[in-house]
Amino acid sequence: MKLYLMRHGPAEDHADSGLDGDRALSLAGRERVRSVAKMLWTIDEAPSHIASSPLARAVQTAEIVAITCKLSARGGTVDVRRELSPGEAAEAVLIARRAAVEGKKRLLLVGHEPDLSSLAASLTGAFDLPFDKAMVVALQLPAEGGGKAHLRFVLDPKTLKVQAFA
Repeated sequence: MKLYLMRHGPAEDHADSGLDGDRALSLAGRERVRSVAKMLWTIDEAPSHIASSPLARAVQTAEIVAITCKLSARGGTVDVRRELSPGEAAEAVLIARRAAVEGKKRLLLVGHEPDLSSLAASLTGAFDLPFDKAMVVALQLPAEGGGKAHLRFVLDPKTLKVQAFA
């Protein structure tokens, strides 16, 4: 299974409600996420399913990727998962493993730092790259859901360059 880990895009500094979870993507953040999603589509790495943290900035990131990558037209799904909330990295591992066992081919998890770095390290056995906002890390999970994941590429959201790994 191809697993994509994506940090939400750049968000407002403050929400009107005063709650961190309500902070929306900034205009520049929306554009950055749209550009990253277009690049995923262009390089034929568009996800077929998306699971997102319930925080506003993550849900908005997932929605932009879903629209840009024509997810609904391709029969894909977007799920908002409490288990992808900040501080739930261990739960995110279970989501990824379960998806592999269920036979999902391309799953994008939209979340937060430092959880995504922890998730990548847990799945690969070694990962020390901090996630920039809207960055995508692509992994290959074993089909049976066990064993270590293989790092495929990193998509830099600022340059839109893809760094491939052997």
